Amino acid sequence: MSSNILVSTHLSSLYSPSQVPTISIHTSRRNTPLPPSRKNSDPAEHALSSSLFNSPETGTILVRLIHDGLILELVSLTTNVPPIRFVFPSPVSPSPSVFLFESRELHLLAVTTFGSLYRLVLPIRGGTQLWSEQMSNNWCREYQIKNMQEATPGIVQVQGPHCVAIALHNGSLIRLDTDFIGDNSLDDQWTESLFHHTSFLSSLASFLPGHQGSDEGSHVVSICSHPQPTDMGHIWTLSRDRTLRLWTARSGCVSTRTLPSSSSNGRETAPLPGSSTTGKATVFLDPEPQKLLSAFSVKAQSEGLYVLVFIPTPSSTVSGGFFQLFTAANDSLSLVETIESPKDSVHCHLQDFFVAEGRLYTLWDCQARSSVHSLDLPLSDHDNISDNIPNWHTAAYPPESELTPTYLDELLLSPGSMTDKFFSAIMQPGVFSPLTLRTAIDQYTDACLSLPGAPAPQLTSSYASVADNITAVVGCTVSLSKDPLTGAPLYDQYWISLKRDWEGFIARCREIERSARWPLAIGVGNPDVGEVVVIERERAGILAQEDLALQLHRALCSGVPLEPLYALSEIAWTLRSKLGARLVQILEGDIHGLVHEEIAFSLADVIHNKAQHSIEDIDEGLESWILGGLQSIDDLDAATRLVLDIVGGFDTIIKREEEDTRNLPRATCKWALGLTTAYLTYTIHARYEFSICLIILIFFLSEELPQWDPSLLAEIFAVFRGVAMLRYTSQQSSGNGVPSTAGSRGSFNPDDIVSRLHSLEVSRGSTTFASNSLLHNMLARLGSSGLSLPGAAHEFLDRTGLLQDTSPAHASMLNVIWCDHLRLMGNFDAAREMLEWLPRTPAVMYVWARLWLNVGRDEDAATAFDSIAGSFGPNNALSYEDSGALQAVLPGAKLFDSDFGFYVHASALFKSESLIKHDIHFSRLALSVAPPEWETAELWYCVIKGSIDLGYYDDAYSALMSAPHDRLKRDCIRQLVYRMCEEHAIEQLVSFNFGKIVDEVEESLSFKARNADPQVRPFYSRILYTWYISRGDYRKAALVMYQRATKLSTVTTDLSQFISIVEQQLEAYAVSMNALSLLDQKNAWIVLPISSETSQPAHKRRKLTKHIPETSFSNGKRDSEIVELSDIVYEYTLLSARLELIRRDGSLLPTSEVLLSPSSVVLRLAQANRFNTAMATARILQVDMTDTFSLLTRQCLRLSHSPDAVLSEDTSDWLLTDKVTSWPGTPADRGWRYLKQCLKCHDSAETDMSYSKVVFETILSFDRSSPPPWLVQSIEEFHPDWLIRIYFRFGIFESVLDHTTSLIRTEDTMLSRNPPKTAMSTWLPYTLIDQVLVATADESSLSARAQALRQILHTELSNRTKRMQKLSQL
Repeated sequence: MSSNILVSTHLSSLYSPSQVPTISIHTSRRNTPLPPSRKNSDPAEHALSSSLFNSPETGTILVRLIHDGLILELVSLTTNVPPIRFVFPSPVSPSPSVFLFESRELHLLAVTTFGSLYRLVLPIRGGTQLWSEQMSNNWCREYQIKNMQEATPGIVQVQGPHCVAIALHNGSLIRLDTDFIGDNSLDDQWTESLFHHTSFLSSLASFLPGHQGSDEGSHVVSICSHPQPTDMGHIWTLSRDRTLRLWTARSGCVSTRTLPSSSSNGRETAPLPGSSTTGKATVFLDPEPQKLLSAFSVKAQSEGLYVLVFIPTPSSTVSGGFFQLFTAANDSLSLVETIESPKDSVHCHLQDFFVAEGRLYTLWDCQARSSVHSLDLPLSDHDNISDNIPNWHTAAYPPESELTPTYLDELLLSPGSMTDKFFSAIMQPGVFSPLTLRTAIDQYTDACLSLPGAPAPQLTSSYASVADNITAVVGCTVSLSKDPLTGAPLYDQYWISLKRDWEGFIARCREIERSARWPLAIGVGNPDVGEVVVIERERAGILAQEDLALQLHRALCSGVPLEPLYALSEIAWTLRSKLGARLVQILEGDIHGLVHEEIAFSLADVIHNKAQHSIEDIDEGLESWILGGLQSIDDLDAATRLVLDIVGGFDTIIKREEEDTRNLPRATCKWALGLTTAYLTYTIHARYEFSICLIILIFFLSEELPQWDPSLLAEIFAVFRGVAMLRYTSQQSSGNGVPSTAGSRGSFNPDDIVSRLHSLEVSRGSTTFASNSLLHNMLARLGSSGLSLPGAAHEFLDRTGLLQDTSPAHASMLNVIWCDHLRLMGNFDAAREMLEWLPRTPAVMYVWARLWLNVGRDEDAATAFDSIAGSFGPNNALSYEDSGALQAVLPGAKLFDSDFGFYVHASALFKSESLIKHDIHFSRLALSVAPPEWETAELWYCVIKGSIDLGYYDDAYSALMSAPHDRLKRDCIRQLVYRMCEEHAIEQLVSFNFGKIVDEVEESLSFKARNADPQVRPFYSRILYTWYISRGDYRKAALVMYQRATKLSTVTTDLSQFISIVEQQLEAYAVSMNALSLLDQKNAWIVLPISSETSQPAHKRRKLTKHIPETSFSNGKRDSEIVELSDIVYEYTLLSARLELIRRDGSLLPTSEVLLSPSSVVLRLAQANRFNTAMATARILQVDMTDTFSLLTRQCLRLSHSPDAVLSEDTSDWLLTDKVTSWPGTPADRGWRYLKQCLKCHDSAETDMSYSKVVFETILSFDRSSPPPWLVQSIEEFHPDWLIRIYFRFGIFESVLDHTTSLIRTEDTMLSRNPPKTAMSTWLPYTLIDQVLVATADESSLSARAQALRQILHTELSNRTKRMQKLSQL
């Protein structure tokens, strides 16, 4: 029979306990106490007991008791159905069982320690969903066992869905049978039977001397029944005094047999302490329940029913115990054979055993490590082995490196960070389970928090994963101290303390993992293929056949000599083991570096050069032994190729099996994938060991290598490269775990805590998440066949193709596909590591480019893509192998017809990553080689749009003008213009010519200027103004800015921004006026389009076209108005005046007075002593300045009477200007002179001297003082009669008489100079003169001078009358 090994996988790597649906089980029993608190430091997720169930309908189901027996978990090993958990109100006794009932229901029977029998009915919902949280009615049925109310619970044996047996501590047996299994409305009808193993007389004999220990000896430690399906209701029990009893359903104990304490092949050296020593010493068995019995039947035998009993001999130096085989025919027990346990079972504990097809399988606990021994039982006469040594076959786990302190010290021999090395060691897949790491870091954190002082912040932080938690927390309490004398940092002490901290954490992980690997049960999985399943506390595995590499590796590790055929492997292994760890690490590093390099010389020369620096001092004895061993090999070439076959070959039987099952469906079961991954890890490690040993031997023989076949050397290193790549993949974690909640301790909300306590979901407190190796993920991605191990593993290795290479200078298609798969899975670091092993062929460079693109190294990706150019088209220089490899990783697994297709593909890749620069680069390359018939609009758009986005405006303009697509130009011109405006590249925009598409530019800018918010940058109206000015189109430039000012006037905004908006309006008006000023003044106008919705202030100055009939307009034309330069000046002046007022008086803002009429604006300016501004504004706005001059006159009068009061006011706009302050005289003199200048500028005959009149009148009304002579003279020159009337009105008769006389004299003088030629050519206001004479008739009220003047007036008037009479007679 071929040798086997154990292969297991951690359950916590298959599913996350926190995501398992949990259902609470309730009890009808009253006063049930709460479960006791846990005292065991082992993780609660470690199982207390486990069992297996298999059926064609359900596959293999694992039943586990966890959390001290409170939770029963069902795990499907052969399907991907998520596990399910049931939380019981009290601990469940070990060995609950599952049965298939009528092929449609799973019945789970469990007995609790408080005497309740539960039947849980789970409907089978198909292979993809065995169970569900949604249960049917009455799915949970409880029966309270009456005979256990006061009895101590014992061992439970569920014989079948209709029968349960309970062996009590006193040796009695309770049997529960039912003929009616309940349904959705009715419960089970159980019948209890209590049987005793002794009669009344024997019970009395227990009180006699020498029989006091019989009760203790009757304590049952093992119980069994015939496995289902069967109609046999017998129960067998074994008590501590080694008494084997047979119990029937009706009669109870019907047969008894006392078993020996030792076999003939070994002896017990000493009895157990406390056992009875009366007569012959009786050594009691341990009181804990044990698996010591097994009942089975063999159809081919006439006896049919057998009982196999194991008797442990813990103190024996020969074996761990012996088996006795009995026949159970006719309700009696007859000994068939006594079988000694294997010799290597000494000081080991038998955990479980079973018999299948006449073969015994035993599971041993060898210092917390599982070991399986199997043996063909002697069930026939010719099988008697009494005179022979039993032929036991042993299966154990392959040798694994344990993280002992010695191994950790070896890790530190190579350069690198200590923390990184230790972390990588514990995170290596398969070393520690995710549950172990989670538990260890929780315990470590609790231990650190218990230390005195404030905790480190790392201990109370939350982390995204367990790996992050470990790297942050382990060693966080170690600090760098300083020498108290010198103050120098004590680095040595720091590193020693940090190393001890890590070693302590790793030791904690090892202790927890040791508990996780305790064996619990062994059973049959799939009976069709004879699958043997081994269950541990936290792992589940199978018994698998060893391949040749594992077989030889185990033999070499155990020191077992190999066959002469494999002498070269043994010599290479011995050489490596004798060199020492440090030298081996140096050689291994040199070998890795050699394969990574692109070799330009022969391998023999390169190896010889490296060997001279690596292998120098070797013990002479070792060297002689190796040379002697090599001389004993007849054909060294064939022996070397045989080692290559061990590393890269597959067994012939396995290859044949694969060929026969090519069309089998791929297995997707997580457990099967995990087992295949574990097997692959073992065999890859063994093959790597052989490969590295062979190359070290080649280094030793470096001087003889020139005589070797170069192709053989190349194949050795090619195979080593493949196995090294596989080994790296098997050692790397995928890192796809879900974030843990380790750092969130104490962060549960109260409702969450209450709900968890209510449902006893004690596993939800700290979550553990599945973590797989890269090899597992690759196996899942590539698919695994339905073959059993090692066929599935070898089939996977064959499909990878990594062990089939013949030269390290080539990269096969399968090599490249392997790397690309890692990249597609998102494992970029692993893909990079794999690619570094391969030469840079076009296919490898393509994967490099895609990888660099994935990790954000776009420059390197572009360089790699550039290097592939020229590999496509009919004239490419690729070899057949390189062409096939490149084709395999390209989209659609097809080579591009030309470089054009490749450039388009590269451009699309960079575009998908938003890497515009390289997208443009490859688009340009594609355009340079584009076929004439190819539509290139999209490529041109990519170049133009990308250049615009990157701000390469010169390139964008060049591409835009070069593009042969007019529609594309129109679409892109707007993007270019708008982007340049947004990035303030106005000067560059204006410098572009744009050729025939200049209208598109102006239209784009004009659209934005009309519709964009004038307050938001960029200011498109200013940009368009600059565009028109640079091209000499001043009229359009003025129109743009005028429209901007108009649009700003309609903006509704916050009052706080009103001044800013008005300033922008004034700027726009000013710029518009400047532009119009550059035109001929005859043509200084603009045409402003208007619409019916436009609300513009109506001014009589506007020349509107609205009076023109609509029929005169062509279709699509709007009404318009002509705005001249003076109109713009008018609006600018009015707005400027308003702004001046607002700046002086902010209270105008919130009122409607902010939009005062022109006359009101001028008046307010005058009232504010802004006389220069007011008069200039009034002149432009054509507003009457009467009030302005009146106010100015009053200020002059005040200056004359109280100058200090006036000077204390703001007179900066008229009295304190540079011009006025330069005049001589007092402030009053300068004020009156300023008034005279203003009248000279703004008053004349055209205004009918109205402003002079109001000044004159104001002066007289102030204090009837004498007006300035210059004012009297100016009025008298044009309106002497008005002067007489104003004096007359104010009662100044002297002036009235004086000016009346002067008027008559002036008229007479003119008459004498120019005699009248016609009637009415001379005129005097006689009515006014009569009024004067009447008013001055009373001479008593006149002064002497007035009387004299009146007399003179009479005289002048008489003379005037006479002269006129004479003239009338002519």
